[in-house]
Amino acid sequence: MTAAPPPSRSAEERTTTQVMRQLVPSVYVPTLLEFSGNSALLPVIPLMALALGFDVPQAAALSLVFGIFSFLGPIPAARLISRMGARPALVLTGALLVVSNVVAYLLITPGLQGDPALRHRLALIAALVVMAACSQVWTLGRQAYLGSALPPGMRARGMTAFGGMIRIGQVVGPLLGAIVLGLGQDSVVFLLYAVTTAAATVMVGIFLPVGETRGSARTIPRGRSRSPLHRRLDRAVLLRMISIGCGIAPVMISRVNRPVIVPLLGASLGLDSTLISLVFGASAVLEIIMVIPAGVLMDRFGRAAVAVPCGLIMGAGYVLLAVLAAALEGHGQAAALVALLVPSALIALGNGLGSGIVMTLGIDVSPVHGRTGYLAWWNTLMGAGRLVAPLVVSGVTIVAPVAAAGAATGVLCLAGGLWLLRALPRLTPSGGTRAGGGRPVPARRG
Repeated sequence: MTAAPPPSRSAEERTTTQVMRQLVPSVYVPTLLEFSGNSALLPVIPLMALALGFDVPQAAALSLVFGIFSFLGPIPAARLISRMGARPALVLTGALLVVSNVVAYLLITPGLQGDPALRHRLALIAALVVMAACSQVWTLGRQAYLGSALPPGMRARGMTAFGGMIRIGQVVGPLLGAIVLGLGQDSVVFLLYAVTTAAATVMVGIFLPVGETRGSARTIPRGRSRSPLHRRLDRAVLLRMISIGCGIAPVMISRVNRPVIVPLLGASLGLDSTLISLVFGASAVLEIIMVIPAGVLMDRFGRAAVAVPCGLIMGAGYVLLAVLAAALEGHGQAAALVALLVPSALIALGNGLGSGIVMTLGIDVSPVHGRTGYLAWWNTLMGAGRLVAPLVVSGVTIVAPVAAAGAATGVLCLAGGLWLLRALPRLTPSGGTRAGGGRPVPARRG
């Protein structure tokens, strides 16, 4: 019997277009909305912290809240999604995000207008705790849904499109943030985040189809109920995740540290919050430009073709940021803007090249059965990077300027890129010439 011919390029393109179109209102636009508000808020948090009476190391340490929840939150988030279903869990946590931002605005604004007190600082910490907890459910829920909705041959393109929405949000958010900052107190960005998250939550509630059914998303398996074969599979998956995670975690560290290091360094150079927000917006344009090339490169030539240069370019950008900040400090506002903008653009270029790489790798290394649970493992490992990130900044700034924290972040990122150059091609799809993506490497697939 003659084998069926492979699908034509036009048929593949139609399938890709159809899948992507279905994901627009359910995943991509809500992601754009939510990250627009998030990106408007994050660069302002360290500045609000300084105004409320935190010192520089304490302001940098506030991002430790997100690191703790990134490390401890994925497994509880997977259990919540398993019990409720992805859509109800996303709607519930989205509503909590809206309420928490409105309350934060009401409680923190008086501290920015007058003499800040302990209650204002505690309100900021509490708001960050709620945001960090809810964001874990949103991250895991969307990632697990995309893992099941995207065909393997277009997985990287679909995930980079998801990353592209994040990048567009990182352009729109700081620009919107700059507008609202010009109209009132810095705390107004809390209301902006509440509005964008409310719109995103409504779209998720209306358009997100039912994905994994409740109870099917396995979390951490209990050893006594698992067969020896399943335990061997779990060990193989975990070892593969750790090997890749050692190289990709520095990318996570650099991403977490950017909205901390860049604003603090900008403030030390004498730039105001509006100019710093504009630097974030301008840098994010480069990230958007790299979204489509990143997805094509990953699907055609393998994950290493993107992950390695992502780590190396971001690392070089952070080192350059430290060098220029030290060299141009005290030379006027124009020199300070150059010292912040040029390295930020290089960091953004590498970050845009890595659009969706962390989530794509998570799906690559997670078996199909019980994927939500395995993704919780992966996100926990990535959360370790988020947990380390603010410790790097806080620890360095205790004994050295903020520029030194940027240099330390850059060195970690360079080391991660070099490690991925060795480890990644053996453990993920290697790429190829087929339009649908590369062939998987059989070695150590678990």
